[in-house]
Amino acid sequence: MNLLNELRSRFETALTPFAIDPAPFAAMVKPTQDAKFGDYQANCCMPLAKQRGENPRELAAKVVAALDVAEFCEPPEVAGAGFINLRVRPEWLQEQTNALIANTRLGVEPVAQPHHIVVDFSSPNVAKPMHVGHLRSTVIGDALCKILKFQGHHVISDNHVGDWGTQFGMIIYGYKHFLDQAALERDMVGELARLYRLVNQLCDYHDLKPKLPKLQEAVAEKQKTVTEAEGNTIPTDAKKADSLKKQLKKLREQLADAQADLESAQSKCAAVEGDATLKALADGHPKIVVESRLETSMLHAGERVNRELWQRFVPECLEAIQRMYDRLGVNFDHTLGESYYDPLLKSVVEEMQAKGLARESDGAVCVFNAGFEAPFIIRKRDGAFTYATTDLATIKYRVQEFQADLILYVVDSRQSEHFVQLFDTARQWGYTGVELQHVKFGTILGKDNRPYKTRSGDTVGLESLLDEGVANARRIVDANDDRKEGGPVLDEAARARVAEAVGLGAIKYADLSQNRESDYVFDWERMLATTGDTATYMQYAYARICGILRKGDVDREALRVDGKIVLEQPAERALAIKLLQFGEALDQASFEFRPNFLTAYLFEAANTFSTFYAKCDVLKAATPELRTSRLLLCDLTARMLQQGLGLLGVETIEQM
Repeated sequence: MNLLNELRSRFETALTPFAIDPAPFAAMVKPTQDAKFGDYQANCCMPLAKQRGENPRELAAKVVAALDVAEFCEPPEVAGAGFINLRVRPEWLQEQTNALIANTRLGVEPVAQPHHIVVDFSSPNVAKPMHVGHLRSTVIGDALCKILKFQGHHVISDNHVGDWGTQFGMIIYGYKHFLDQAALERDMVGELARLYRLVNQLCDYHDLKPKLPKLQEAVAEKQKTVTEAEGNTIPTDAKKADSLKKQLKKLREQLADAQADLESAQSKCAAVEGDATLKALADGHPKIVVESRLETSMLHAGERVNRELWQRFVPECLEAIQRMYDRLGVNFDHTLGESYYDPLLKSVVEEMQAKGLARESDGAVCVFNAGFEAPFIIRKRDGAFTYATTDLATIKYRVQEFQADLILYVVDSRQSEHFVQLFDTARQWGYTGVELQHVKFGTILGKDNRPYKTRSGDTVGLESLLDEGVANARRIVDANDDRKEGGPVLDEAARARVAEAVGLGAIKYADLSQNRESDYVFDWERMLATTGDTATYMQYAYARICGILRKGDVDREALRVDGKIVLEQPAERALAIKLLQFGEALDQASFEFRPNFLTAYLFEAANTFSTFYAKCDVLKAATPELRTSRLLLCDLTARMLQQGLGLLGVETIEQM
């Protein structure tokens, strides 16, 4: 039973006479942060009393009088300015905790109304090795799929890979002009990635070099504006002074952005001009920007050579990407890339035009959405389609073929404007029965608070990141095993297996434990720590419980059949309450599409168990019945940690 949902339902009924819409106030019922205030607390009477012009304590008393929770709570208490504190009845808590023993879902009931949910995540460009930038979308999307499936929804995972875009034009151009045949035969994906990087670098050079004067002018103009603003007299009026400070801050941010754009362009140009080989290639291919785009157009038009190259390259690239997913334990129901939707794009544009939603502008076909200066281009002047066209086609396909009620796009925050326009356009097109949600996330930063890069300034490859995580974990596993009393207990194979689980788990958990919309600093030392909110701490907590059960020579299956939980000590009670809140954490994580709510719960649960184990003898309990009860609490905690971490894609190990 999800007690929080039940309490909110009962509060909604009790609040009905006092609020036109009681649901938002009932939603203010939450677990307490301090056990002295009970197990759950409602602070809804303060804002509601203010709205009604009443005394909040008096209103709280009226709500309590109308509240029917005697089935599972002791009489509610009104405290402070109008808080309502609730404490679960001991006998009900004990009964519910015992019900978990035989419940394979640990009390989490499937949703009453399951939805068809498509989760679009990871989506790398197939012609390039996966890098650290793909990590967040992959692990967040995978965790959401697992959580939503466990709750009973019909979930379809779709990896919308980039297998048809401009990068293939660059690769084909590179293949025709810069190919190292021996390298291609040794490692096709590696050579294609080199060709892409080379052509992209040369294209950037030719694109940015003529823009440098304008970028320099932009910096000078913004510097002048900032200097003038800094020279203004600060008004004596506080509001005007505050407004001036905000304006100055904004101007400085604009200057910083302009300087960053200039520095980036200068750096890219200098990298080419400072390398004789690159400069010679740039000089020898002055039209590379236009010509690589032409290769893309020829591919899309079905030109034989380009299509054959594409058909040769894509399977190898997909196989390389799949190796990363296999290692991460990530699976997809579908991998429908951009190329899959190519036959549908023409009809998308025609439908939009027929409905009067799109029109020609300067040779392109565009949708003009209210509130946006830039149009939503669905066909370029040269006749090529865009990401926008493909995204519209995927919505149509997912609604028709998957019967999607909800489509989640797990994509970084920088694409926010694109998705606002996409969703607005789709609704105008007629897709109002499907909910479209951009599950956006921030950037992974290095310790310098800049996007995480290698020492040479390159983007960190995902495979090398995973290898480094496992190597760091292996050093910790070896050191811990070597320090064990009586000598090491893990053989070489076991150490390797544990290191893989700990290293990958640390990377995943460190990402998932963040507020997904925030940037975060990638720090090996912190994420592999055996204390604090880390996967390593959680994995050790699970292994520790398994160790207790092994030491007691406990048959866990038999224990569940014959045993009974009795809650006598406060630490036992606190652990039981926490175990019963597993479903509440999953609800919160899925409602807001934020896995960090689940990680926070697991960390609290592990800490609550630690307190229980410190205060309550388990293997040396006073009576056999008490020993059995406490062993069952250990077993339930281990099962919950294993299930919760599993939903995050983090493996548990019984011996570390």
